[in-house]
Amino acid sequence: MRKVIRKVAPFDRFDNRKSKRFATNKSDYRVGPKTNSDNSHTASKPRADFGHASQSAKPAFASKPSFGGSRFARGNSRPSFGGKSSFSGRSRFSGSRGRGGFSNSRGRRNTGSDIHFSKFINKAVITEVVQKFVPEHLFKDFNIDDRIKANIFAKGYNEPTPIQDKIIPHVLRGEDVVGIADTGTGKTAAFIIPLIQKVLMNPKEEILIVVPTRELAQQIEEELKSFTEGMKIYSVCCVGGAPIGRQISMLRYWNNFIIGTPGRLKDLVNRKALNLKPFSTIVLDEADRMLDMGFIADMKLIMSQMSAKRHTLFFSATVSHEVEQLIKAFLKNPVTISVKTGDTCKSVDQDVVRMNGKEKIDVLHELLNNPELSKVLIFGRTKHGVERLSKTLEQRGFKADSIHGDKNQSARQRALGKFKDDHIQILVATDVAARGLDIPDVTHVINYDVPATYDDYVHRIGRTGRANKKGKALTFIG
Repeated sequence: MRKVIRKVAPFDRFDNRKSKRFATNKSDYRVGPKTNSDNSHTASKPRADFGHASQSAKPAFASKPSFGGSRFARGNSRPSFGGKSSFSGRSRFSGSRGRGGFSNSRGRRNTGSDIHFSKFINKAVITEVVQKFVPEHLFKDFNIDDRIKANIFAKGYNEPTPIQDKIIPHVLRGEDVVGIADTGTGKTAAFIIPLIQKVLMNPKEEILIVVPTRELAQQIEEELKSFTEGMKIYSVCCVGGAPIGRQISMLRYWNNFIIGTPGRLKDLVNRKALNLKPFSTIVLDEADRMLDMGFIADMKLIMSQMSAKRHTLFFSATVSHEVEQLIKAFLKNPVTISVKTGDTCKSVDQDVVRMNGKEKIDVLHELLNNPELSKVLIFGRTKHGVERLSKTLEQRGFKADSIHGDKNQSARQRALGKFKDDHIQILVATDVAARGLDIPDVTHVINYDVPATYDDYVHRIGRTGRANKKGKALTFIG
């Protein structure tokens, strides 16, 4: 009997339809022999390619990197949920069409094979003399409430970053702003601080913050709370992957800030649980990523539901033709502030690792045994592949966990929390973690799978080399 091997499009239950991406590995075929290369623990040490031939089979490492009132008149009290919010339960479809900020980008079906490997090689500049940035303002100089200043100083901040220094005055004046900035430049505080001042001046002010991912939404809410400590300013985070009923309940109370992902916000609008007419201020953060993820229709719907006379803040890491069209459609006479310093961070040492016929998992195992790799973020292309890699690393004795779209919100938050608090050495993730998240002291980023686009690569490696520390990015090829 002849055995027939055929490729079958996997069913993506988050999008509730068949994916157009076909399996590319033997283990992904519906019929055929099962490979089990992950069981081998021995392999020759991998070679880090530095753009020229080398006789050494050992990866080259530099010295250790220093790397008030109810919205519906139901009373003034707000429900208590036991301190810091924690999401439990699982939403089957993660907000509108199951995305909630976590599905794969639409329209981007390549696997990164069109990116030349030389793009992944770049030595960190360690001898270059960089002129120290001298801000025009200090935080004490801004026309903001003393309570905000006290919370800023309590966090140890005295001088603003370049984007904060340039943008805060414009936002305080009520001007529309386009902010173009690299990751890790402090843009969240650049819009949060002046918007808190806006609420203090008008307690009836309602502000909507729209972001592409759940983790970024929760990170922004945490930062908002740290700046508003001691003030009666309330917020709610509305994201997919968390129970929508609890979010609807919170929306019945007064909230000055609503932070959410486009799919979930659209769901809430359609259920008439969220009325956007009173909102006169909106922040679109990581707008280019929302565009990549197919949220353009949801963004337009949200904007159409708001007051025509609105204050719009627009942030993006890149400016494509599509992004320019969004700016023209959404903003009126905006002030554009750009503080980009280049495609990739100069503090990140970038290199490639060639397989030389060895199994990728064994090459990775050898790398992770190096003590320099003390806090490692590994990127994979698919949710299934990320989960499988995380489990394999755990079986091999590494402290690892994963975040991807098939995990519910509480599980992903636990994994991210363990990584931030150094309870695990390795976090394996899909590209959802590459944008906006601030994870301190990541020593290495490893691209286990080549990113789909060069922009994705830039945002992946931006997780290391932050806050004036050195980092290293390794990309597996061959």
